[in-house]
Amino acid sequence: MLDDTHAFGRELRRRRLAAGLSLEQLGRRVHYSKSQLSKVERGLKRPTAELARLCDTQLDADGELAGLIPAAASPPSPADPDHDSEVWLMHVDKDGSSSIRRMTRRRALTAGAVSALALQAGDAPVQPSPDEAAATAADAARLIFDQLRRLGQASGPAGVLPALAAQTQSLERLAAHAGPRTRRELLLIASRYAEYAGWMAQECGRDAPARWWTDRAARLADAGGDPDIATYAYVRHSLISLYRGDVTEAGRLAERALHSDASSRIRGLAAQHLAQSAAVAGDHTTCMRSLDRARDLLDREAADPGRPVLGASHLPDVVSMFTGWCLYDLGRPAEAAALLDRETARIPAPALRTRGRHTVRRALAHAAAGEVDHACGIAADALPSVRLTRSATVVADLRRLSHVLGRHRDRDAVRTLAPDLADAIACASAF
Repeated sequence: MLDDTHAFGRELRRRRLAAGLSLEQLGRRVHYSKSQLSKVERGLKRPTAELARLCDTQLDADGELAGLIPAAASPPSPADPDHDSEVWLMHVDKDGSSSIRRMTRRRALTAGAVSALALQAGDAPVQPSPDEAAATAADAARLIFDQLRRLGQASGPAGVLPALAAQTQSLERLAAHAGPRTRRELLLIASRYAEYAGWMAQECGRDAPARWWTDRAARLADAGGDPDIATYAYVRHSLISLYRGDVTEAGRLAERALHSDASSRIRGLAAQHLAQSAAVAGDHTTCMRSLDRARDLLDREAADPGRPVLGASHLPDVVSMFTGWCLYDLGRPAEAAALLDRETARIPAPALRTRGRHTVRRALAHAAAGEVDHACGIAADALPSVRLTRSATVVADLRRLSHVLGRHRDRDAVRTLAPDLADAIACASAF
């Protein structure tokens, strides 16, 4: 790691001198102090990916400086992704709090927990229902799903995850006793519940359950005759890998989904994640090309009012919002801030989690662009909803914001915000 730090510092100094810039001049452009850059160049301070991308942009390095930052090590994948090899148990305490726990099937059987495998309330077997009743249940399940998505926007993900798990299991059991047509419909609805459960597990900061639920969604959809969801699983796994810091794996999974024969929407979402991966890698050309392709693909797909929307459903222009964040990752924070300002203003007021996420990113972009006081004001407005919705992915951005603002501790706005920012990070992290 020390060798990597020195290599980055040497290359940064070489490119800075070739551009005819002093430490102070470059520092003003990337909003770092002269002393901080000096320590980086001398190998005394580890460079961040953010600094590398900013310097890439200012020194026309085409991502070569970002390429010198060591990739984060990826945690090992579960040994056996097959859900039949493990059991998920819902535990509900007397105070109403709940959690979902994983154990091996052997351990569950030993503990006498067979009755809990289906996350059911009692031991009585489910009696076959008439097909008409199953169809009514499918209609009700769609309504419940919409309400759970709304609840997920206004509360923490841990609050909706147990309900999603229980509904998925109930629909799967009901499908086993329904006629062919209704069975297919129930399985497809169950797959959407499982997909959303994976999303909420990721928002709780739990990557292994997120992957497990996403894979289960793919299996349910395949059983219901919709293989597209299996491809969508690659899109979701790509995002999990990206947040984990494995840019190479994220790009590989997004490419696999993009070049499949899945629907235009799924391939459009894949193109967005490919753009994100390229942005983090400092590849401006691939990023912009992928965003253009994402817009083209998403514009082709007509929404089906009878099906829940896959992916973000509260962004009026999802590609523009992605473009704003990609510009930030490409070391262009001022451009990112302008686009994020415009698109965040269009998010519906009830979508608290979505609004909180993108408001924090607005603040981060403005801070990186040197508009520190304005960034603090934006962040202060976002913190109440961040505390309420408790998202692990938003917490990651809050920590980045805290790091950027930490370079300006002498500013009154930063000192005023610091206690509330630290409290919000601690509160949102307490899942």
